[in-house]
Amino acid sequence: MRDIATDADDATIVSAVIGMGRNLNQRVIAEGVETREQLAFLRTRQCHEGQGFLFSHPLSAEDFAGFLAGGDVAAMCAS
Repeated sequence: MRDIATDADDATIVSAVIGMGRNLNQRVIAEGVETREQLAFLRTRQCHEGQGFLFSHPLSAEDFAGFLAGGDVAAMCAS
């Protein structure tokens, strides 16, 4: 994920993995999303789920519940 916005080989590999997953009717979840550029890349390839530091650093269960309740996830994903 790290270099998909700047390295054509990395972008090709990630695109192929997304395509394979979609062709097998599997949900594809990107791991390690750290930048808005990576998120934009994934969206253009119809990978609509991901996790990583762009969304949040690791949280306790209690903090995670508060994070979800605060609507921060929806705001991040909408932009």
